[in-house]
Amino acid sequence: MKLTVYLSGEIHTDWRQQIIKGSNDLDLNLNFTSAVTNHEASDAAGDVLGDEENSFWRDHKSSKVNSIRTQTMIKNCDIAVIRFGDKYKQWNAAFDAGYCAALGKPYITLHDDTIIHPLKEVDGAAMAWATSPQQIVEILKYVSSQ
Repeated sequence: MKLTVYLSGEIHTDWRQQIIKGSNDLDLNLNFTSAVTNHEASDAAGDVLGDEENSFWRDHKSSKVNSIRTQTMIKNCDIAVIRFGDKYKQWNAAFDAGYCAALGKPYITLHDDTIIHPLKEVDGAAMAWATSPQQIVEILKYVSSQ
């Protein structure tokens, strides 16, 4: 059985690549999907719909276009990994976690212990909380084993 794992959240570090490499090194039968990780491309996703003078409407259109991808990938995944970094507040990651919870999709949060308190509800609905990509790989190894 091939599981699809959606990787959501923080885009400024290589945590996605670490999980994919660790899973590939173990020859795990997984398919990985992700949100767009190029910040500028994500911000410009709605630009095809026309120029906006007001940044609110540019962001609004781009968030709608981005949500087509995000909603589709979350609906089609078997497991989501949602990373919260320490440098930026990832409101989109919190939204993805809530969407997973609403759909009954199992998700794992990935963050350090300095942000336990602000993520208590998000972690409370998660199936696991990990502090490293290596822990994620070990969880994926377990859940994907025959």
